[in-house]
Amino acid sequence: MTKTCKQSRVVKTGRVFPQDTNNHNTLFGGKLIRDIDDLASISAARHCRKECVTASIDSVDFLHPIRQTDSVCLESHVSWTGRSSMEIFVKVVAEDLLTADRRVAATSFLTFVALDEEGKPTDVPPIKPESEEEIYLHDTAPERARLRKVGRQQSKKLASILTDLGPGQEEE
Repeated sequence: MTKTCKQSRVVKTGRVFPQDTNNHNTLFGGKLIRDIDDLASISAARHCRKECVTASIDSVDFLHPIRQTDSVCLESHVSWTGRSSMEIFVKVVAEDLLTADRRVAATSFLTFVALDEEGKPTDVPPIKPESEEEIYLHDTAPERARLRKVGRQQSKKLASILTDLGPGQEEE
């Protein structure tokens, strides 16, 4: 049964606290990535109602710094589906709580895979975009999927030549 992007939408808003900031007094990138992955995992599960795993964080583009005077609103939804995979789009909007200035501070694409009871990839429902933003993301997804495939092949090639020795260790 085809589902809409809206059915997988997740929205979370939070504050930026001192312990969340780096030496530039802006939000740690790693904290934001954790929140992005968390939200995306909920969107994936809402879409297919199955266990899902992160297959890749395809991109995270930090567009504007997020400061301690900002709130951070993350919004995610399934933007495209394959047989067992789902592309999740996450938009991060920062709002200066003192001036009401809002800006898209980051965007991210992640790929999740749905799993059956044995932990094997399983089919997911197709997605039907409705809004202009959803249609754009859906229509441009095949090119992102092609680039992901190329990147994965390159990563596998690189992994095949890397050693697993730690620093200061030598091969015998």
